[in-house]
Amino acid sequence: MNSTEQILAAARALEQGALVGFPTETVYGLGADAENIDAVANIYQAKGRPSNHPVIVHVAPEADISYWVQEIPTPAQALIDAFWPGPLTLILKRAEHIPDAVSGGQDSIGIRCPSHPVAQALLRAFKDGQGGVAAPSANKFGHVSPTKAEHVIEEFPAEIASGMIAAVLDGGQSDVGIESTIVDMSRLATHGPVLLRPGHISALQLEQVLGRAVNAPDQAAPRASGTLEAHYAPSTPVAMVAVEDLESTVNQLLIVGKRVAVMAYQPHSANAQLQGWRQLNPDPISYAHDLYADLRELDHVGADIILVEGLPVGREWQGVADRLRRAAFDSQGVLERLLIN
Repeated sequence: MNSTEQILAAARALEQGALVGFPTETVYGLGADAENIDAVANIYQAKGRPSNHPVIVHVAPEADISYWVQEIPTPAQALIDAFWPGPLTLILKRAEHIPDAVSGGQDSIGIRCPSHPVAQALLRAFKDGQGGVAAPSANKFGHVSPTKAEHVIEEFPAEIASGMIAAVLDGGQSDVGIESTIVDMSRLATHGPVLLRPGHISALQLEQVLGRAVNAPDQAAPRASGTLEAHYAPSTPVAMVAVEDLESTVNQLLIVGKRVAVMAYQPHSANAQLQGWRQLNPDPISYAHDLYADLRELDHVGADIILVEGLPVGREWQGVADRLRRAAFDSQGVLERLLIN
């Protein structure tokens, strides 16, 4: 864990325009002073992130949210009261004095208050607890998000060596394991609440607080972090396979000499011949906690493909299903090509 001196030093580094890797309950973030345009630009440079792709501003529990937004509608305040600190990001209209570098040029802003004690300590030390830290996940753009400090260090050796990233705070493995739920509350009068990215906080939990349904994204919805079709992907291709087809698919790939890694709930007869295998818990909270760490491990075993056993059905699996769908998006057709070559 980090000493008080390490956290204070990281806060000072942020105030001086450097980047800092830090833990949250969802994944590790790569942070910069949200009001320092040059520092925010360095996040985009380090990650290789498109400049029109927004980042999320993280604030301390005591921060004045009204500094960052034009207004906090009553339904948005209800969600804040119910879920902050926690893995929920709200999209609200950005206050005019806040630079649009954090919102990809849009008039909205994504903001959240993390619950991780190290994140909270850093945010409280930064600008006396009233600053905002812009922080997407601490990985190269599109890659699997980090859930351990060593993942961040693996992603950015050059940036750490050069001092662009001044520190990486270690808070252990992230409890949640997938990114925050994102809800657009900036267009309530015309579109109602819109679920832009599912996560640990489910649509059902949101609806119970709001007393109304949350809507699906529409074409006019604000761009939000982590919502591109291809995202969260390891270098090794990923394919989702139905439960009843998994063992036969593994066997067919092995017959044609392919190297296979598998994420599944139960061992299979071909386990001894696999490049790698990870057993996952058929519970959405445990699955999410382990997902990214397991994907990262299997990405290093030298497999031609990572097969993921089909998920159970249910709204509680929406966040995990979303991440796996995006991880597999660029791998469409790879499984079929491997089976015939």
